[in-house]
Amino acid sequence: MDYVAVFVDAGYLFAEGSKLLAGRRLQRGEIRLDIDGIVEALSAFANEASGSLPLLRIYWYDGTAGEPSFQHRTLARHDHMKVRLGIVNSQGKQKGVDSLLVTDMITLARNGAIAECVLLSGDEDMRVGVLLAQEHGVRVHLLGVAGANRSQSELLVQEADQLWEWGEDDLLSFFACAPRSQSADAATAASLTAEDIKQKLSEVAREAAQGVPAAERTALVRDIEATQMRPRAIDAPLLARSATAIGEESLSSHQRRHVRDAFLAHLVELEEDEPEPSELSVTT
Repeated sequence: MDYVAVFVDAGYLFAEGSKLLAGRRLQRGEIRLDIDGIVEALSAFANEASGSLPLLRIYWYDGTAGEPSFQHRTLARHDHMKVRLGIVNSQGKQKGVDSLLVTDMITLARNGAIAECVLLSGDEDMRVGVLLAQEHGVRVHLLGVAGANRSQSELLVQEADQLWEWGEDDLLSFFACAPRSQSADAATAASLTAEDIKQKLSEVAREAAQGVPAAERTALVRDIEATQMRPRAIDAPLLARSATAIGEESLSSHQRRHVRDAFLAHLVELEEDEPEPSELSVTT
């Protein structure tokens, strides 16, 4: 039986969707996604575009700075959904997301698991996946978000078998924007002194250090001091939380150095404060 699969570049959907509905690109915390609504909308669209082929599943591609978010976990528990995560680096850029999508598209096409697919994206890096899927007989429906500043690669558009657009009415069935006041954010950030920022970064570093299991602290301190490197699973969320704490999208090089040094210092303090294991006493 022939199936249709849906591939969603979440970064593209959030960026272009917020630009269409709010007039500017919003942060994730300013966007509300109705999980049931987006699954229903994608399923219905795949049915329409493919001529009523049964749905294999919806693949959702996104980045994370650490553990999967509540939204990721909720999506992953939904019927017909497969969540695939790359990473978000210290500059807030997604890494590895595009390659996951392209690899999955090519693998399903090569294995004959799908006859058609829907691709919700605008990134030119998806083009190779489209081409190779087509070589295996898969028809590709490219879905974009409408708007005057629509951002889809022209080369990607040229390769698709059929082009579709979602407008405001389509998005409003599952997508809502709650933008924070830019002037208020700017005023808050401007009110922070250099000492305030340093204090906030130190507080985040302390909380992160306290979150490291006691049994792992000694080895982590030794590795950081020896290599001057920190595990990505710890460093990326530490920097992301630090930027949020001071109302910035990313940290300056000086701020990154400060929060990393503070994190190590707090780890060392916790190690020094850890009580020595007491000797076992034997009673007779």
